[in-house]
Amino acid sequence: MTTQVTHDRPTRLTELLTAAELDLLLVTDLINVRYLTGYTGSNGLALVGPELRRFITDFRYAEQAAAEVDPSFDRVQAPDDLLEGLSDALPGGALRLGFEAAHTSVRQHAFLRERLADGVELQPTADLVESLRAVKDAAEIAAVRAATAVADASFELLLQDGLVGRSEREAAIALEHGLVLQGARRPSFEAIVAAGPHGARPHATPRDVEIRRGDLVVIDWGAQLDGYCSDCTRTVAAGEPEAEAQEIYDLVLEAQLAGLDAVRADRPTTEVDGVARDIIAAAGHEDDFGHGLGHGVGLEVHEAPWLRRRSDEVLQAGNVVTVEPGIYLAGRFGIRVEDLVAVTEDGCEILTSISKQLIVTD
Repeated sequence: MTTQVTHDRPTRLTELLTAAELDLLLVTDLINVRYLTGYTGSNGLALVGPELRRFITDFRYAEQAAAEVDPSFDRVQAPDDLLEGLSDALPGGALRLGFEAAHTSVRQHAFLRERLADGVELQPTADLVESLRAVKDAAEIAAVRAATAVADASFELLLQDGLVGRSEREAAIALEHGLVLQGARRPSFEAIVAAGPHGARPHATPRDVEIRRGDLVVIDWGAQLDGYCSDCTRTVAAGEPEAEAQEIYDLVLEAQLAGLDAVRADRPTTEVDGVARDIIAAAGHEDDFGHGLGHGVGLEVHEAPWLRRRSDEVLQAGNVVTVEPGIYLAGRFGIRVEDLVAVTEDGCEILTSISKQLIVTD
C-alpha cells in the first residue's frame, strides 16, 4: 500500500476522536494498524491524535517499519511487549486516551491502568477505525477487484479437472493451490467444499469423502492479494441435478438477483436483506435461510457493513459487500450463490465474473 493511499486516513480518524472527546487513540488491532500506517508486520501499535502520529514496534521490525510506515508517523522502538514502551511514547500531561475495547484483553487493560501516568484517562472505543475501513477508496476497490479475478481464475482451474471421484478435501486443496498459482498471497479463508447433505451446513469443513455423481457441491472460497480479500460462493452440480434441486437453485438465484438489484448507497442494510429474504420466505423456505444476506469485505473477509435482519447500518458508496442468500435442507443438500459487489450511488458494480447459472460438471 502506498503512502499516498494511507496518508489521509489518520486525519479522518482524528475527526472521529474530536467528536468522541478523545485526545489520542491507541490502535492495537494489527489490521487497523495496517490500514492507518501501511505496516504489515506482526507486532506494532499506533498512537493517533490531532497533533501526534506515532508508530511503535520492536527491534525485529525496525527495518520493515522504516520501509512501510507512512512518514507522517514518528517511529519508536520498544521492548517486545509494546505496551511496556507506551508510557515513553505518550506526550506528557493529562489526556483522554481511547483504546480499542474489542481488541484489548482484560490483562492488557489492567496493565495499562497500572503503568500509565495518573493523568492518563483510559476510555473504551468501538469501531472507530473500522467505520473508516468500511468505505473503500478507488485503490482499495481495485485491490479487491484484483483479488476477485484471481479467485475466479482458480475456480475455473478447479472445474477443468471435474469433481466426481475427488474428495471434498482434495478439491479444496486444489482450489487453494490454484489461488497461489494465480498470484494470491494466500486464501482469504479456508475454502469450503461441501457435497450432498454436507452442503446443508453453511460453514462446512471439507472431508475425506468422495464427491458422487448427482451431488450438489457448495464451493465457497476467496483470495488475499496485497492485503485485500475476496469472497465468492457457487453451487455446482456433479452430474445432471434432480428437478427439485434445479427448482431450489432457481429460487436462490432469483433472491440473489433481487438482492443485487436492491444494493445502492443510502439503502438500509436491513431493507436489502429483506428484499432477498422475502422471496425465499414466500416460497416456504424462510426457516431454511438462517444467516444474513451479506457482509463487508476488505482487509478482512468479514467486516462492516452487515446485511442482515437486525442492523442500523446504511449502505454507502464505496462499501464492498457480499450478496449471498442460501437455502439449506438438512440431510439433503444446500445451495448458496454469492457475488462480491462495490456499492455505487445508483446501484453496484459486480466484481465476481463467474456465471451464476447452475454449472454442471463431471
